Amino acid sequence: MEIAMRAVDTIKSFRETRLSALRPPSEFFDHNRISRPADINQAVSRISYNTRYFSGNYGLVVAVLAVYALITNPLLLISLGFLIGGFTAINKWAPEPMQVGEHVVTQKSLYTGLFVIGLPLLWWSSPLGTFFWLVGASGVLIFLHASIIEPGVESEYASVQDGV
Repeated sequence: MEIAMRAVDTIKSFRETRLSALRPPSEFFDHNRISRPADINQAVSRISYNTRYFSGNYGLVVAVLAVYALITNPLLLISLGFLIGGFTAINKWAPEPMQVGEHVVTQKSLYTGLFVIGLPLLWWSSPLGTFFWLVGASGVLIFLHASIIEPGVESEYASVQDGV
């Protein structure tokens, strides 16, 4: 019960911190504010402002791309499910050594079997390629969006508000 209460508190705090930073889609996809930056300094200042301003939306973009990467790589999904399910099953149903015929099966031997099967399966599913695709795709999308969206009028008053 205590674990459930902690999970509920964690979800509430996540909702209050991260989801409160989400900007509305009409603001995130505002085609009226799209323009090419005049020079590299303007692009850097836009990226700096927009990555802070749209941080919740960019986190959502990364999460959607991660889900897409898992869906399009079913072997990775299967291998992660096998490893996570194996850890869960071993911890839940085999905390004590058990006698099977003349052999004693311990948690250590079960984890060894899980690793012997799971790690080659995980290696074969190319998680590093998926991770670097996720980093590259999200980086390109975020930097492209952040550099072409002009900061709103509220950015002009950010320095005034910080000084007050």
